[in-house]
Amino acid sequence: NKIQQWPYDKKHDFEDVVMHDSTFYVLISNGDIETLHFDGDSLKKAKSKFPDADKKTNEFETLYYDDNAGLVMLCKNCEDDKKKQVTAIACKPDSSVYNTSFIIDVSAIAEAVKEDKFHFKPSAAAINPLTNELYILASVNKLLVVTDRSGKVKNTYKLDPVTFNQPEGITFTPSGDLIISNEKGEEDNATLLIFKPKK
Repeated sequence: NKIQQWPYDKKHDFEDVVMHDSTFYVLISNGDIETLHFDGDSLKKAKSKFPDADKKTNEFETLYYDDNAGLVMLCKNCEDDKKKQVTAIACKPDSSVYNTSFIIDVSAIAEAVKEDKFHFKPSAAAINPLTNELYILASVNKLLVVTDRSGKVKNTYKLDPVTFNQPEGITFTPSGDLIISNEKGEEDNATLLIFKPKK
């Protein structure tokens, strides 16, 4: 079978992708979200522009879908957060209106890992369909942080750097299997790790 290909974009830094209702939403590192929808053999594109993306130093790597808030992205390094918090910003699908959804208090994570000067840098997130909790990966910090849907920290887990050399992707299957992907490092291969929920 022939694999069909569509020209896309060579200029931007793409960080995450979410599919909802047969539409793909692609996060650009500055906060813009590109919408891709297949109509037969053609590809339709649109873009939601993050306000003042060219005026502020912001970096995003995380995008997930929430039934109530819509598309939610977490700041990895945002100018207004000052390392004390991580802001979650929501945007309804097919909308260019961005609103603060919730704020994660980084001091709760810093206390759990026993670090005074701590900068939490989310790299991916997903909602657990069995517990309704938000699971946040932080590749730089080698952490998995579990919060409620409003960002209140519930648990913090240190990740073994041997197994999780560069954890950059996370998702759940409908039955609750946790899947974490590691990017290819200088010496390691990319990996896809599957964890079954405890019965």
